[in-house]
Amino acid sequence: MTLAEQVLQAARGASATIATAESCTGGMIIAALTDIPGSSDVVDRGFITYSNDAKEQMLGVKAQTLTQFGAVSEQVASEMAAGALQNSGAKLAVSVTGIAGPGGSEFKPEGRVCFGLAQTGANVVTETVEFGAIGRAKVRQKTVEHALTLLLEALKD
Repeated sequence: MTLAEQVLQAARGASATIATAESCTGGMIIAALTDIPGSSDVVDRGFITYSNDAKEQMLGVKAQTLTQFGAVSEQVASEMAAGALQNSGAKLAVSVTGIAGPGGSEFKPEGRVCFGLAQTGANVVTETVEFGAIGRAKVRQKTVEHALTLLLEALKD
């Protein structure tokens, strides 16, 4: 069973619905879930917010947060996850914002991805993972896998 199938099965068991808020993955997380037939019973929606304007308009990320911390930050990932939860019918939302590459800087290197996880009635949890300069495709794929793992762990708790 794939990781996405495990997430869907766990969501059904928990009577939970899922939303995603994606930047660097451009919809790959929601695609992994919706590639599976029958996923519509637990997948609510996916927000693809690649630009800062989209993050603000669709998810309610504050302009001040983006200015102060930058788009690739746990603060923005937190607001993205909270916004996805608030602007959907989901009980669980995961967010990702990162630098898939090529590029990055000394302060925000290629391969850095910030994750947020929001659940109804709980505080948003965030973390940063440094995948390293392993190439754009690999960073994005590892981001999808990690986001699905976060969802699975939350659904099992």
